[in-house]
Amino acid sequence: MTHALPLRLIDGSGTALSLTAELRYDASDPYAVDAIFHTGDPKGVRWVFARQLLSEGLFRPTGEGDVHVSPLVDDNGRAIVLIELRSPDGEAVLHAPADALAAFLQSTYGIVPPGGESMHIDLDLLVEELRRGPTTGL
Repeated sequence: MTHALPLRLIDGSGTALSLTAELRYDASDPYAVDAIFHTGDPKGVRWVFARQLLSEGLFRPTGEGDVHVSPLVDDNGRAIVLIELRSPDGEAVLHAPADALAAFLQSTYGIVPPGGESMHIDLDLLVEELRRGPTTGL
């Protein structure tokens, strides 16, 4: 399942630039939300978020390390979600409409309900992959 999410990228001077993220959810990786940020690069910029992190970030500040998510109200009184990303290449501050993010998350719950993620993990396959060890593309 995919969903286009409109975002505002806030630069160091406070200027907001519009961009879109393509959010993807797949029951085969039930704990994760894959996001491709369309920044002008043909491939975009990819980040993977814990679904629970995005969900909790709708209601309270959450996150550690490279990703922080917090609820805010913008200057026009609209509920938004602040997403802060850090990597060795730099930092990004994004504003997402809270209602659009909540709608996306709600649709993922129709695929895999919160708390039901472990029912969608093939533990036998995971153990087998771990036993095989890393693969190389030689």
